[in-house]
Amino acid sequence: MNSIKYPFITEKAMMLVDENKLQFVVDTRSNKQQIKEDVEKLYGFKVVSVRTMTTMKGLKKAVLTFEEAETASEIATRIGLM
Repeated sequence: MNSIKYPFITEKAMMLVDENKLQFVVDTRSNKQQIKEDVEKLYGFKVVSVRTMTTMKGLKKAVLTFEEAETASEIATRIGLM
């Protein structure tokens, strides 16, 4: 099961790229470990931490921090955010 739905793009989310973090909207039933494994499998970079939150609209967002510097901007460029 792929828990990642799509990248979450806002002005604040784009500022987090400088801190080597990316935001994704994920399946509400997925846990942090599943999210971490799916992102590592999908993009091939090591994830250090996963923080999740549920929005007022019922979406589950995950903020992922990557181990290597510049990883977030590399992924953002690959998927067309930058």
